[in-house]
Amino acid sequence: MDEAVRQALAKWPNVPSCTGWLRLSRRGEWWVPEGPIRHAGLRGFIGRNYLATADGRWFFQNGPQQVFVDLDYTPMILRLAAPGQLETHTGLQVTALDSAWLDEHGNLLLGSEHGIALLDDRDLAALLDHLDGDLEAADSAITLHWGGQHLPVGRINQADVSTRFGFMNKPA
Repeated sequence: MDEAVRQALAKWPNVPSCTGWLRLSRRGEWWVPEGPIRHAGLRGFIGRNYLATADGRWFFQNGPQQVFVDLDYTPMILRLAAPGQLETHTGLQVTALDSAWLDEHGNLLLGSEHGIALLDDRDLAALLDHLDGDLEAADSAITLHWGGQHLPVGRINQADVSTRFGFMNKPA
């Protein structure tokens, strides 16, 4: 968390939270009602101050105010930063994966030290080369080969993801 944010929290501890204003897209873009946030500095500030409550509500600590984030899918989105290197939409490098899942729509979800994350669909084709098995057959064993790891790929319904991994898509 930024030091200026810590100071604002100390100065104004009882500022009401905000909901329904900030959204995280399936491609890791921050959106407000007017559209996507394009300013790199603001995106970086949001990313550095993006946290979760103990009950799985994700928020951006904007000075003394918690701005809760509506999630289009998962609280983290992964991207290929370079060949063989994944990072979160907030710029954190992924050092190891601990799980992999495919949903009924062909979306790939990956678990890491940053929690569960949806892989940005623009990077899905690059990771298909790392999957063994029949992606079309619901009962086929699929394995993800990544960074020296060989992870079994589970199947999951999109509707079950937030409950299974303990986060809220629409915090109130």
